[in-house]
Amino acid sequence: GNKSLEEPRLDVLINNAGIYQCPYTRTEDGFEMQFGVNHLGHFLLTHLLLDLLKRSAPSRIVVVSSKLYKHGYINFEDLSSEKSYDKAFAYSRSKLANLLFTCELARRLEGSGVTANAVTPGIVRTNLGRHVHIAVFVRPLFDLLSRSLFRSPEEGAQTSVYVASSPDVDNVQGKCFADCQPQVLLDKATDQELAAKLWDISEVMVGIIT
Repeated sequence: GNKSLEEPRLDVLINNAGIYQCPYTRTEDGFEMQFGVNHLGHFLLTHLLLDLLKRSAPSRIVVVSSKLYKHGYINFEDLSSEKSYDKAFAYSRSKLANLLFTCELARRLEGSGVTANAVTPGIVRTNLGRHVHIAVFVRPLFDLLSRSLFRSPEEGAQTSVYVASSPDVDNVQGKCFADCQPQVLLDKATDQELAAKLWDISEVMVGIIT
């Protein structure tokens, strides 16, 4: 257990940190930034808080993914993008990793009173897109369009709040929600073997298993 944690209980953990399509950079541990922040950071944080979540059961873990997971795949030979880096692909891969993480986490938490589910919030107007360059003269038009097409942070958070707190989701395990409805995912996001392999490698990467 983590001795420095002050809180006596933890009802909900929402893994929502995200970096979107940044130029190639590495975390201080040497991981490709999007994989490091969007997947490994959540993986480690969840690991550190899991005992407390179990002691606080019934409790919930929510992992924020994205529909862009569809464009990703997990290349175990190059998880740090040393051979080639494509910022859009790296983002999609990290979001696929979120879903595989949720899948394996849910399997491990079966019967513990802790549930793990994912959400895809859609495109939300936050500063997540700060690395996407839009020409100055187009920006007023983009801002106008984004207000009508993209969701406000409040709307974007709706599904996360629903999955974190609604009695409808009691005992629901290992699902992915969008617009407060469970979604059908592509097979690669629910592949149990792939999820288990990613879990094992993630443990080694973050130093849980040496």
